Amino acid sequence: MAQRIAEWDMLARQASEPNPFFESWYLLPALRAFDPEGEVRIIAFEANGRLAGLMPLRRQLRYYRWPIPNMASWLHGNCFLGAPLVAKGAEHAFWHALLAWADAHGGAALFLHLRQLPLTGALHAALGDVLAEGNREAAIVHREERAMLASGLSPDAYLEAALSGKKRKELRRQFARLSELGAVRFERRGDAEALAPWTGQFLALEAAGWKGRAGSALSNEPATAGLFREALAGAAARGRLERLTLYLDGRPVAMLATFLTPPGAFSYKTAFDESLARFSPGVLLQRENLAILEREGIDWTDSCAAADHPMIDHVWRERRSVGAVSIAIGGTLRRTAFHHLVQAELRRQTARAPA
Repeated sequence: MAQRIAEWDMLARQASEPNPFFESWYLLPALRAFDPEGEVRIIAFEANGRLAGLMPLRRQLRYYRWPIPNMASWLHGNCFLGAPLVAKGAEHAFWHALLAWADAHGGAALFLHLRQLPLTGALHAALGDVLAEGNREAAIVHREERAMLASGLSPDAYLEAALSGKKRKELRRQFARLSELGAVRFERRGDAEALAPWTGQFLALEAAGWKGRAGSALSNEPATAGLFREALAGAAARGRLERLTLYLDGRPVAMLATFLTPPGAFSYKTAFDESLARFSPGVLLQRENLAILEREGIDWTDSCAAADHPMIDHVWRERRSVGAVSIAIGGTLRRTAFHHLVQAELRRQTARAPA
């Protein structure tokens, strides 16, 4: 098992499309937390005797609210990207192999449904090529744009371009007023020292806010709290975690955990003290976080936020397209049924779209 995980970690470092949520240190604890019955299958693709692709799949009896069996990439509430881990240069071979496997092992599934796929980049382009080569029908059945940070500007220049002079002045005023309450400092760490207490402080800070009251904080469920602890420890052990904290008199009032997956990064979880909301500690932390623009080896950062996020969308100006792709599998009858299904779904989407 240790050897297999080492191969998995090597694949992640060579991946065409970075995805921390399918790396060993995140996916394995997620499976322990959310797949106790072992229904998820990790599909591994090998090329020249080496692990060159990996994706978790699960058979489902329902397609959202409809009783339509399908085979889908496995995601959960704290998994923010569904891109398979595929070695650079193996993108076409991986998609060929995955679709051939789905054809042969579809069972009752009517189609393959891949969620939270990046809709740009080499991996997406290779999928389009393979679908066209096989004359295989597919459709993007959902698309969204979420905030992304990707710029050659310095942090100061980026902030000036992103926010109005009035808003920048307001942030300076809020920082000054917060400083009147006590000693204010930022701390950025990439090691594992004192990680356990930091993780505990994060969980407590998040639980004290609206997420705790709504029952959606990580600590509201032992499974999600356990995943958070294990994932941060696993990422830190591999040098793939950055922790950014805003302290007031030694007390954390805003915290951010970022996964580092060169050439990209993922802004995984953030929390702030809502009793200090008038000082915008979360925005002050994001202002400091713009320093990642100058981090060597990191060209972009995915916010992992929902589309139209009320805070980060106003600070990060770039957008990342992600979506769900449904793909025909199996023989003629199954593909014919899929054609009618997906066309009906696309018509419904068109009818719902604003004029």
